[in-house]
Amino acid sequence: MPKYHPVSLLLALALLPAARAAGPADVPKTAPDSKLMTALETELTRAMNTLGNDPAAKAKSPKPYFLSYAVADASSLTMSAQFGALTSSNQSHTRTADVQVRLGEPALDNTHGDHRNSALSTIPLPLTDDPAALSRSLWYATNRGYGRALDSFLKVKTEQQVRAKEEDVSADFSTEQPKTDMLPASPALTVDKAVWEGRLRELSGLFKKFPDVFFNNVNLQASTETDYFVSSEGAKVSTPSHVARLVIVARTRAADGMDLFRVETFESDEAGHLPEQKVLIEKTLAMAQNLVALRNAPITEPYNGPAILSGRASAVFFHEVLGHRLEGQRQRGDEEGQTFTRLLNKPILPTFLSVADDPTLATFEGHPLSGHYVYDDEGQPARRVDLIQDGVLKTFLMSRLPIASFSHSNGHGRAETGRMPTGRQGNLIVTSTKTESDKALRAQLIEEAKKQGKAYGLYFEDISSGFAVTTRRSPQAFQVIPLVVYRVYVDGRPDELVRGVSIVGTPQAALNRILATNDKPDIFNGICGAESGSIPVSAVAPAMLVSEIETQRQSQGIARPPILPPPSDGK
Repeated sequence: MPKYHPVSLLLALALLPAARAAGPADVPKTAPDSKLMTALETELTRAMNTLGNDPAAKAKSPKPYFLSYAVADASSLTMSAQFGALTSSNQSHTRTADVQVRLGEPALDNTHGDHRNSALSTIPLPLTDDPAALSRSLWYATNRGYGRALDSFLKVKTEQQVRAKEEDVSADFSTEQPKTDMLPASPALTVDKAVWEGRLRELSGLFKKFPDVFFNNVNLQASTETDYFVSSEGAKVSTPSHVARLVIVARTRAADGMDLFRVETFESDEAGHLPEQKVLIEKTLAMAQNLVALRNAPITEPYNGPAILSGRASAVFFHEVLGHRLEGQRQRGDEEGQTFTRLLNKPILPTFLSVADDPTLATFEGHPLSGHYVYDDEGQPARRVDLIQDGVLKTFLMSRLPIASFSHSNGHGRAETGRMPTGRQGNLIVTSTKTESDKALRAQLIEEAKKQGKAYGLYFEDISSGFAVTTRRSPQAFQVIPLVVYRVYVDGRPDELVRGVSIVGTPQAALNRILATNDKPDIFNGICGAESGSIPVSAVAPAMLVSEIETQRQSQGIARPPILPPPSDGK
């Protein structure tokens, strides 16, 4: 989840079948080798013994120094409904293999610089455990991958002769200890389709009571997946994954043409553990009522002053403003802005804040975390990484792509199937030693607004998404899109709901304006897109008070609300 910038965090409204891995405590570590794993090992060994060793070849080709097969064996179910009727209901079973071929040596190989994706070839695999069919498919993908890698390796060697010396001369691949851990396959997917079709129809039908809501979608996605990884280094890992996610989306349009939407996302390990229907109905009705209120709310003007970000808003803020810039690959390369590269062991946050990324956590205070996994997509065990301690930057999120001062992975090499792994966030967790009650934090907001001569401060209650620009050729900026924002007036007037707000800024300035936090961390689960594809992530953070935040108006749109009034109850 070619280079892709900006990087972004989205709610699960993208409806991707992202899976959350079961942890070591969830399943026993005893499982027989599967026929699929045996086929992977057999073909990998044959390929390594054959490639570059053909005595009949006119010109000797280089032998791969690394070869790996990563297979995602997934079963999924998705169903959607709108305005009380089903729009889709589908089940699927897929097997997809990523074949990675590296030529040269770890110090310089075919993935160097802009050629990183040359190592990867992706193909669908047979769904049955037919050894001959599996081997034939893997053979074809390996042969194709070897050709791509050879072509890119020749280009890399040529470019090295003509280009200036790079700032970071780190190797292209790290040396790691191979792991062997065969966890049992993920359990079969079980969803009571009839029950859930009825639940989705009921939830989506609630929007028929709100004539100004012109679009809604209630989507259930459930998946169970087993990931297999073998490499020429001796790695041999299989890990189960399973997740169920319910996403409710609704849209309306104000009279002035501004489109507005709300999203509610619920996640668990399986569909049977999602919230009861009564809870979902309450949440859906509250969301619809808030949309109607937003439609009639005034548009806010550009603002620069104090604000409180709720825990969810704060979590997205840290993911976008900080997290992406601490991903290892962003510290090297001619295109990267390298915001914090040279600030290692220096303060980049107030001293009362610390930040870790811990994908080993399956839950936080009883709530599931989307960014949990047992092994990353390079076969390395997930690890907690203390990124910032008491405001001081300590390390980065590392895949097997080394950078200056960090030559090894710390278990954060992640990718969507079909993409090369890079250093990515898992569960980003922000902790604070300077906490206040919500009441005290609000009082400080009003006091700070008075001090700055402002009529009001802002309170950001809910958030939808954001993106961060990390490339060198563009301003090192971020944007976060709130959904529910209030003006908190200093003269005691009731808080006022407003719309059309977008938080903007630059990272170093924004991070140093945090004054205090509350004492109740909140969770944001979502899907994050970047150069290695779209992956599930979580961010956990307390609400925070900032002395200064900059907002701008969102684009407004020119389309009118629907001219034809909606029918009533199908008439």
